[in-house]
Amino acid sequence: MTKAASEQPPVSGPRPVRAPRGNTLTCKNWLIEAAYRMLQNNLDPDVAEYPQDLVVYGGLGKAARNWESYDAILAALRNLNADETLLVQSGKPVAVLRTHADAPRVLLANSNLVPKWATWEHFHELDRKGLMMYGQMTAGSWIYIGTQGIVQGTYETFVELGRQHYGGDWAGKWILTAGLGGMGGAQPLAAVMAGAHCIVVECQAAKIDARLRTRYVDHRARNMEEALEILGDATRPTSVAVLGNAAELLPQLAAAAQNGGPRPHAVTDQTSAHDLINGYLPGGWTVEQWEAARNGSAAERAALSQAAAASCAVHVRALLNFQAMGVPVIDYGNNIRQVARDHGVLNAFDIPGFVPACIRPLFCEGKGPFRWVALSGDPADIYKTDAKVKQLFPDNAHLHHWLDQARERIAFQGLPARICWLGLGERHTAALAFNAMVRS
Repeated sequence: MTKAASEQPPVSGPRPVRAPRGNTLTCKNWLIEAAYRMLQNNLDPDVAEYPQDLVVYGGLGKAARNWESYDAILAALRNLNADETLLVQSGKPVAVLRTHADAPRVLLANSNLVPKWATWEHFHELDRKGLMMYGQMTAGSWIYIGTQGIVQGTYETFVELGRQHYGGDWAGKWILTAGLGGMGGAQPLAAVMAGAHCIVVECQAAKIDARLRTRYVDHRARNMEEALEILGDATRPTSVAVLGNAAELLPQLAAAAQNGGPRPHAVTDQTSAHDLINGYLPGGWTVEQWEAARNGSAAERAALSQAAAASCAVHVRALLNFQAMGVPVIDYGNNIRQVARDHGVLNAFDIPGFVPACIRPLFCEGKGPFRWVALSGDPADIYKTDAKVKQLFPDNAHLHHWLDQARERIAFQGLPARICWLGLGERHTAALAFNAMVRS
């Protein structure tokens, strides 16, 4: 038996969204309520990058296809029974099926295209017609928990990078990177937690403001010289955001380093180079020019994409120059190597990806990310789970350090949440312990 999931509520548009708190159910059980609250939490102004556009992070990673679909999803969840499953296709509810109590309450699929048509051009055409949505990883699946969600993985990456190249000691050393969006914003805090200094280049002042407000970055500098002075005066690991364009500043830094100037101890990048229209500011462009072209004609958008790709090539050549000097350089999964290779940088993939370089050894041990959210909205619930995890794994000093640092340094965004990396069997153990805590 099926029910139409597309019975639309009255049309509505952008407005502030905040997930319900407390123990009162809006839906028919807590499994459904969890999806209901997490969708709204993804669009909390303290969580999402552009909530008015339903964009959560990553340039254009959305929680719902449009506001009508968002309202329809919430309505479907409020009416969903405990033996039914809601189907969501690229951010739009398409059906409610009678299943059973142990089936998923929601099944989602985002951005799936047959390979021949799996191009950005075809995707953008469908997107403009309102037929598709880019869901990123946790935007369209409603489990984004703010920048903390990537902090742990970035922290583990930097710890492993330091172990491989500096005997595990980042003291007095600095990491150079770029991008302070939903993903990249984790970098300065993760570096500091790993024991390193960090300088991060960001082209949008509002994103620097957001990371300063949530304490993911410590300082703002007007230029690289001021940033380096701040690091030189620091008595403990610290991070600095520099307002500028990575495609311009990194080549300058690489050239200076080749001539005896300051040389970073590691370099990476988390600009949104995977999205050449919405995610990467071309060299020589102002932010205002970029925004106008993004919202301009098809020809203007095509010119923007070409200019951004050319700048990615310049950016990657700078990364390769650092690598040639012996500086550890890693790619962080934003497709910048492929873009550069397509534009003539044939050795772009000499830069290793962060997963094979730093994360695969952890995966080989069965370690991976485990996240949870306090639907109550009470931070005390997260602190209780922190204590339980420490109790369950008393000999894991690395895990304890992470939990202590997370509590001290990470500001909750939206509903309180925590993420940590646990080993094979440990996630199962922790989940059962949390279930017991909820029951009691």
